[in-house]
This record gives sequence, C-alpha cells and structure tokens, in this order.
Amino acid sequence: MTQPPQPPNDSPQGGFGAPQDPPPGGFGAPQDPPPGGFGAPTPPPADPSGKQQATPPTGGFGAPQTPPPTGAPQTPPTAGAPAGPSQQPGPGYGYPQGQPPQPGYGYPQAPVPGQPQQGYGFPQGMPPGQPPQQGYGFPHGMPAGQPPQQGYGYPTAPIQQQYPQPQQSGDGGKKFTTRMQIIVAASVAVVLVVVAGVWFASSGGDDGKKGQASQSGGSAGEDKGGQGGTIGGGGKEKAPADPQSQVAFQLPDPKADDIIRVDGSWMTDKAYVKTGVNEIVGYDAVKGTKLWSIPLAGQVCAASRHMSKDYKTAIAFEAAKPTATKKYQPCNQVGALDLNTGKLMWSKSVTAATSGDEPVRFNEITLSGTTVAAAGTEGGAAFDLNTGAERWKPKVSTDGCYDAGYGGGEALAVVRKCGTYDEPQLVIQSLNPTTGAPVSSYKMPPGVEFANIVSTKPLVVAADVGDTAGDGSGISDFFSIDANTGKLLTRIAADGEKYAARCESTAVESCKKVAVGNNRIYVPTEDHEGSGEYGDTNEIVSFDLTTGKPTSDRADAGDRYTMFPLRMDGGNIIAYKMPPYDKGGQVISIDGSTFKQTVLMENPAEKSVRDVESSFTGDYSEMLYSAGRFYISQTMLSKSSGASLSGKKYLAVAFVTD
Repeated sequence: MTQPPQPPNDSPQGGFGAPQDPPPGGFGAPQDPPPGGFGAPTPPPADPSGKQQATPPTGGFGAPQTPPPTGAPQTPPTAGAPAGPSQQPGPGYGYPQGQPPQPGYGYPQAPVPGQPQQGYGFPQGMPPGQPPQQGYGFPHGMPAGQPPQQGYGYPTAPIQQQYPQPQQSGDGGKKFTTRMQIIVAASVAVVLVVVAGVWFASSGGDDGKKGQASQSGGSAGEDKGGQGGTIGGGGKEKAPADPQSQVAFQLPDPKADDIIRVDGSWMTDKAYVKTGVNEIVGYDAVKGTKLWSIPLAGQVCAASRHMSKDYKTAIAFEAAKPTATKKYQPCNQVGALDLNTGKLMWSKSVTAATSGDEPVRFNEITLSGTTVAAAGTEGGAAFDLNTGAERWKPKVSTDGCYDAGYGGGEALAVVRKCGTYDEPQLVIQSLNPTTGAPVSSYKMPPGVEFANIVSTKPLVVAADVGDTAGDGSGISDFFSIDANTGKLLTRIAADGEKYAARCESTAVESCKKVAVGNNRIYVPTEDHEGSGEYGDTNEIVSFDLTTGKPTSDRADAGDRYTMFPLRMDGGNIIAYKMPPYDKGGQVISIDGSTFKQTVLMENPAEKSVRDVESSFTGDYSEMLYSAGRFYISQTMLSKSSGASLSGKKYLAVAFVTD
C-alpha cells in the first residue's frame, strides 16, 4: 500500500488531499482553445532522431510513473495464525486452476528451478503447530521443500490413487486382465474429460483473462460465497444508454482561516448534502442550487457515513465557534439530521458514565438502525435517532476499559480498549443496538494498538499487528469474526506492498478502498507497471471470509487506469477508476459472480475537468455514486487548499449522466 500523497507546497501541515486550483473562469467554464483549435492535440517534442514521441504528463494525478526495477520475485508473506487447521498455499489470482501460480502482479514469469512458486500477494497458511515468526503478517519464504497445492476443483490425488489398479495378492491372486485394463483406462479417460471441463470453466475459457467480457471467476449463479447460495446480481445500478457524463455543478471552497474538517456527505433522491463551515447544506441533486442550510453552534467534528431509509443521519459538532482566546472548542454536541427537510431534529450533550459534570467529548459517531452511537476517549453514549432519548452508556471498567469507537450499518460493533498505553488490549464486541449489551467478544492479538471495523454484517476488522504494515495504511491483517459467538473464522494477511486498502488509526469506522459482500472482502492491489508505454494499473481481488483463501475473482483496471471499490450494490461491486492524464475517470459495476465490468459513468476528458477530478484522492475524499449521479468532495479545508492547478478552489464536484 502506497504512502499517502503529499499536500501541496503551499498547504499547511496536515492538509492532505487539499484541493488544487482550477483554471480561471471556474471549473467547467469554457476555456480558450489551444493553437490549432479547441481539442487539437498538442504535438509532442521530437527526439534526437526526429521522431515524434508521446508526450507524458508532468506530475499530476494519473501521470505515468517511472517503472519499478524488475528483479527476483518477492518473498511470499506468511499469514497470521489461522483459527482452524493451516492451509497450504493456493494458486494466485488470474491463473488457471490446477497450475502452479507464479510470482509478480498477476503476470506469469519464468519459475526458478527447484523453488516453489506462488501467486502475487496471497497469504500462505502456517504449518500445523508452528507459531508465527518475525511478527504477525511479516513476509516469509515458503517452507523449504513444500510445494503449493493444486487449485480448487483439481484432483487432490493422482488419478492412479483415485482409481487404483488391482494388486496381486501374496499367494498369486488374480492377474490384471486385458479386459480389466480396458475398463480402468476408460474410467480414467472420463475423469480426465471432467477435470478438463472444470479447469476450463474456472479459468474463464479465454486465456484465463479475468474481469473482461468473457466469463471469469465462475459461472453465473455458481456458489462462490461458501454459504450454500449464489452470489452476485441483485444490484440496483443499471448502465445508462450513454455513460458519458457531464459536469452538473461545482461547489467553491468556503472561506477557511485554519485547517477545518468537513467530513460528511450524503445523497437523497432530491439532494446532495455536504458539511460546510459551521453548517450543513443541502443542494439540488443536479442543479447544485442551495435548497436549505442547517446552522450549527460550531464545526462538525464527526459524521456518520450511514443513513436511515428515510434519510436521517447523525453528527457530532463543537459547542461553539472558535474565538481569539479559545481557538479549539470541545466536540461535545451530538445531533440528528433530517436530510429530507433540512432540519436539525435534536442536539444534546451528555456527561460521563462514571462521574463529573463536564460533557463528554466525542470524536466518532455512527448509526445502526435507529441507534446513534458516539464515542471518545472520555466515554460514549447511544441515543434514539428520532427522539434523542438516551438509550445507554458504556461502563468504564475498573481496569480502565472504554469504548474507543463504533461501527454501524446493518449491525453495531465496538472496539473496546483496555490495558495500558504501552500495552493496550483491544476487544471487538458485537452489541445489541437497543441496550448496548455485548452479544459476543473477540480479543485481538497482542501488539494491536488500533483496530478498524470494516463491516458489521459480516463482522470484519482491520488492524496493523505489531506495526508490520510499514506503509501508513493501518492494515497488515483482516480478521473475519463470527458476530454471534465471537469466534475468529479466519485471519487474512494483507501485505502493505501488495494491497491498497486504507484505514485511519484515529477513527474506528474510517476504512476506504475496500468492500465486503458475498462472504468476501474485496481489495485493490497496489499500482504496478502496466502493458502500455506510460502509466500504472492495478486489479481488484477478493478473499473468502470463511477460509481466508484468495478466490479466483480478479477485475483488471485496464491500461493506465487504477481502481478501488466504493461500496456493494447487492451482490455486485461499485468501483471507481481513477483517470489517466488524458482521460476522465469512470464508475463501474463489477458482477459479483462473473466479475464482468459494466461502465456506469465516464467523465469528460477535457483538461479543465480532469485537473479538478484528479485533485481528489481516494484516501482523503468522499465519493458517492447512485443512479447516474457521482459526487466527490473534500474532507479537510485549509487557508491555501485548492482543487485545481490554476487558482479556484472547490469543496465538491458533481457529475451526472442523462
């Protein structure tokens, strides 16, 4: 996983993802055409031989990078201790089942004689009874002399073992007659035909290409989720007749005298709602005109990413605006918003569960059903979404345990922190949203200082075990937990050098570039050199949440595009393709069964549009897509932040299709 992008040179420290300045006249405004007419290609400089060369971009988002040096295959990682019996390494994604996987980013390379091969980036199982070495999730080599196993659907034993020949008894029993040989030979031939058919179906039947129009990752309706049912399908998002989008509107940055967080954006059927400075504003979904504004006592400091079915959500905000004598106000107010009417339904503060009259300070808030759950280092509390009535407060135990943060959505879970600062012990609990009572508990391994809740149903947690991720992503492993029993189902090693999901250590519900569905977790690979002359590419792959094994799922971003998941749509994955230097970005739907890609939206390729779109990064922006509308917004403002290269600043941009 790559390091976070550096802020602009003129941005204050901490302003990651700060918007760049757009061209004069405003984003989307007509631009003066270049010499030769608007849209005429700019001739690239000639090389010493007089040949015209393709003009690479200079920096900027999606610009081609210097290809990494090639060399020996990377040493495969070793997964953390699994909950069940250890598994041997399986084949890499994108390779035909039953053939030994090769190293690298999904591209075949020559095998090293005598050395076992494995697929790019997939975790390997620990030998039975052998403890993890060099820390959890740390890359290891394959155990000496231990070859990888065959892929799913391939015979695990030789044909001769499955159909043994009759053996002569010690006393000169019956001979292996010619007729018997014919029968056995015919049986073997039938098995080989069946195996070949299984291999062909699992490999896609088209040179093993995944994520293309050809079938990949299994037939439609095939049970790949390990739950006895089918996966994929059921999505609501449909491709328009023409996926080419246009700029609907752009929101200028509000004036900021300091670094200000503007977390929080939501979509209704009529409005796009975005956090501003000391307010929440609703805009017409297509025109961008202001529909309503909710003034607040202070700045929003936390916002739920979830909404109820009738478009209600929750925020935490500061008690007052900054003053000359008190620049930073306490974040101790919790409120509920009706995004349909543009009303603050209620707001309040609470005191700690133990004692004291000072209101509790919050830094996280979420929503599950009709329960609003807010948390901070001083304590937490839960409220009824519609009335604001206090439902419960977590108790601070005698050993100093407290609720560090909650994950909401379809269920409610908490990361509870115990122990000391130097030796913390984290416990993941599934909660009853109405009462706050724990349903189950799972104790995280030693060496985990922070944990993030990726999903509550199923319950999936991300953590950097022993600070081994090494790339600032906050993820070395994913933990799949049975929410009913607290049992660890599997632990998936997510090597930071191979996978690009990201979680913040300061917020429990902050993971991006990852989606959970179909009993799988979908993650993007890190960018790597593509097949074209310029630009990188990557893939989206998945792991089974019951076994921890990599699946055959693979969607290729395509030459010079890189992509990552945004969310699930039924059994399908909605993903965003970041644009190269000469094209617009795309929103696509990936069928959860076939992994076929469908373009839902393709943004304009004009430079003025590309500059703005490319300034919003996947790590530090909020991206929402639904029904032909796509919104990208900032999560932080600063005095010098901007959203394009030429001067004008943008809080958010909106794209729509007809």
